[in-house]
Amino acid sequence: MLVTFDNLLTPAELAAAGEQLARSTWAPHQSAGPQALLAKRNLQLPEDCPGLPELRRLVMRALNRSPLLLSAALPNKVLPPNFNRYTGETNHYGWHNDNTLRYLPDGSALRTDVSATLFLSDPASYDGGELHIEDTYGSHLVKLPAGSMVIYPSGSRHEVRPVTRGERLACYLFMQSVVKDTECRRHLYEMDLALMRLRQRHGEADPDLVRLTGLYNDLLRRWSDC
Repeated sequence: MLVTFDNLLTPAELAAAGEQLARSTWAPHQSAGPQALLAKRNLQLPEDCPGLPELRRLVMRALNRSPLLLSAALPNKVLPPNFNRYTGETNHYGWHNDNTLRYLPDGSALRTDVSATLFLSDPASYDGGELHIEDTYGSHLVKLPAGSMVIYPSGSRHEVRPVTRGERLACYLFMQSVVKDTECRRHLYEMDLALMRLRQRHGEADPDLVRLTGLYNDLLRRWSDC
């Protein structure tokens, strides 16, 4: 399930992130498996970057206030967000799959169910740089406005196409969902969207809506593994 979210960051947050990234020092970073490293040609903020903790807090605050994102991903654990830059000779990331397991700062493992890219550059400021995703529904090219995010199943094969002009700045992160199965997550998200629309039309007290909400929660209880 590929879902996009517009304006996840406010203009003020986007400006603050841009200012911090502009004064940060970028470096090659080996945050990929052996196969992916062969395809990876970009720069990242290193872990000792002074501005990285505040950038991560900024992104996490934005994630937590988006009910649609929480509904679509149903996150249980989130790997601390990272930031990358594509420009010049470090301008692409070839076809690869994300690692199934990542490790949190406390040493515990996170299963990557959902991958996310938060775009931080105006798409008119650079050429190329599309996130190209292949999944069971076909091939998708994603290049969103600054401040918008896309999520997709972490098992999908994907690439970042070469940036041929300008620079592409983005944040990427991984989530372990309370619902491991991608199709079950999709069904729950579509049901939740329908419930939201019904609440707007009929109000919370409608008996059929109460019954459907109970069915949604029964399915979530059956399919969750937390």
